[in-house]
Amino acid sequence: MREMHGKTHLYSFHAQNGKVVPFAGFEMPIWYKGIIPEHLAVRNNVGIFDVTHMGRVTITGKSAEAFLNYVTTNDVSTLARLDAQYSTMCNDEGGIIDDFVISRQEENQYFMVYNAANREKNYKWLTRHATDYNVRIDDLSNNVAMFAVQGPRSQQTLQKISTEDLDQIKRFKCGWTTIAGSKTFISRTGYTGEDGFELFVWNTHTSKPKKAVDAWKAILEAGKEFNIEPCGLGARDTLRLEAGMCLYGNDIDESITPLEARISFVVQLQKAKFKGKQKLLRQKEEGIKKRRVGLKMIEEGVPRPKHDVLTDEKKIGWVTSGTFSPLLKKGIAMAYVQREYGKMSQTVDVRIRKRQVKAEIVKFPFYDPTKFGYTRKQ
Repeated sequence: MREMHGKTHLYSFHAQNGKVVPFAGFEMPIWYKGIIPEHLAVRNNVGIFDVTHMGRVTITGKSAEAFLNYVTTNDVSTLARLDAQYSTMCNDEGGIIDDFVISRQEENQYFMVYNAANREKNYKWLTRHATDYNVRIDDLSNNVAMFAVQGPRSQQTLQKISTEDLDQIKRFKCGWTTIAGSKTFISRTGYTGEDGFELFVWNTHTSKPKKAVDAWKAILEAGKEFNIEPCGLGARDTLRLEAGMCLYGNDIDESITPLEARISFVVQLQKAKFKGKQKLLRQKEEGIKKRRVGLKMIEEGVPRPKHDVLTDEKKIGWVTSGTFSPLLKKGIAMAYVQREYGKMSQTVDVRIRKRQVKAEIVKFPFYDPTKFGYTRKQ
């Protein structure tokens, strides 16, 4: 039986400095100073998140590439050593079991990072489908701490304490470095829309947190001159929503396909065989019936999950995620609408409590990508 922990290495820090709430079986910080200042710290400078609650496994063996190409929708064969890719696993109906990032650490070793709420489900799915392949699947979730350092000052912050040149790690590339004396895997990935890194402090069990705590403190100290802020799950959610990134359980689940979620770039239908391929092929040929869109409120109001989306009093969809954008200072949301109503700049209504509030269908991300996010022009 694999061991599960409800507290990360940084629990004491979170309890002393932030507001801790239950999340996906863990006690996690929702905020420290507050969602808005933490959100803006990441957009303008740098923030650090403890995301150790997420799941982490290695898939090792001669058949690792073939196995992963069978259980995931993207093409793992395109990954060179120390490359990473965003991908999904689908069921036989094409519904999304989870979304995640896979990195190729060695020729026959891959590192998969997936959502906290799906740790048990994903591990069981992977092991169940691995029986015909020469692979070993090791769950490292409780023995590796995971931090996300995000924002335009993230590289400057980490370079002060990294033993390696971070200029060599481009977006969706990986490497190994040492942080505060500990071996650390590092990838230029994240969940905020900003440039940034995810760090994996190796060989530090949750019961022996010193390596992780030392790395966390070193990053906070290195980022002081850039006004770094520790950030909680609240800012993580508002940041990813502004960037147009899906949250599993809200915006994607096993009833939604990657084509409907408008992440079709993770579906490589030219692969000979993978779970869900036939349904996804059929859906592409026949056309999707609903699609994920962005909603920016024209009138005052904050949309929330399950709010109806209407046009001419007719329900055409529903909100899956909604918030007040700290950057835009207005309500924004993701929603699924009938395909024929999903045109950009179209005006719709969102039913917020008993009011119908006007919104515009917009492209992701919600912010101007020339001014914010990893594509910003410095």
